[in-house]
Amino acid sequence: MRNRLKKYLSREIVIEYKACLYFCCLLFFYFCYLAFQGIFSASVPVMCEMILTAYAAGYLQVYAFRNFDDAERMGAAEAAGMFLCAGLYTAVAWILSWFGHSKITTALFFLYLVFIYVCVYLLNKLKRRIDTEALNKMLEDYKGVNRDE
Repeated sequence: MRNRLKKYLSREIVIEYKACLYFCCLLFFYFCYLAFQGIFSASVPVMCEMILTAYAAGYLQVYAFRNFDDAERMGAAEAAGMFLCAGLYTAVAWILSWFGHSKITTALFFLYLVFIYVCVYLLNKLKRRIDTEALNKMLEDYKGVNRDE
């Protein structure tokens, strides 16, 4: 029971991280869109829609699409998850008119999301490599200390 609770909490923490990360990315694109139009105030309802969508997409990523942006390798399933989640965001943006039903802006939004997913995947992969090196060094240091005793 305790291990299942730990696994559940671990997934929830990952979803929280993803929601925050992708919400910031959504906001950046939205703010740029508004700024290019000369608008320097954002809609609070749109931002609420964005955070709710980010949480929904986070749950999909973790539970349905094998946490593709934190995968060891980018296979067909992970790429499909990436494009489906980017498509979900884009569909919600279109339906809720985040960008005024502009086809060009919505298409750019989709491409931006795919780019963001690829960047996050690469950064997560780099972080795993750095963490692995640090853990290996700690293990070697620990082995060296125990040999001396």
